[in-house]
Amino acid sequence: MQKIAVLLSGSGRTLDNFHQRIQAGTLRAEIQAVISNAANALGLEKARRYGYPAFHAVGSAATNAILADYELDLIILAGYLKLYQPPEQLKRRVLNIHPSLIPAFCGPGFYGHHVHEAVLKRGCAVSGCTVHFADEIYDNGPIVLQRCVDIADCRTADEIADRVFALECDVYPAAINLVDERGADSFWNKH
Repeated sequence: MQKIAVLLSGSGRTLDNFHQRIQAGTLRAEIQAVISNAANALGLEKARRYGYPAFHAVGSAATNAILADYELDLIILAGYLKLYQPPEQLKRRVLNIHPSLIPAFCGPGFYGHHVHEAVLKRGCAVSGCTVHFADEIYDNGPIVLQRCVDIADCRTADEIADRVFALECDVYPAAINLVDERGADSFWNKH
């Protein structure tokens, strides 16, 4: 069972997914806290409704000051749109999901809808998502899990985004369960 903090910037769709799967017993995690860098993020409102401690904090130092009050195994980036610098003891314990198959369409500037627009423009027949450990470089840490989805019939970036997000809803919880099973160090030690 992984004790997690969820960092988000927006609507909290990934938080919804995690909450539902924890309730169903298919995600082996306990959400200790939810933090957003956006004071009015819908995700904070949802967190409070679910009964999770919810906080607004701007910057890594303020976020880490809040997280210091919690015993955590993982920090989960769930649509958190800032580069996060964890405290030393959690440096190799930050998970992120990226809406493409890394190393394609990743790095600075490739986030959210920008990724799907680039995939569409390139004419890709498949896309997907990648759960990886985050470090100080965007989309750089060890990969935990990747899955692809057929997008050959998609005509818009929105269609691609919908298909990839549906995939993410399965892949992110599966990756957290995999880290719970194998331990975070097993992924870092592959390199």
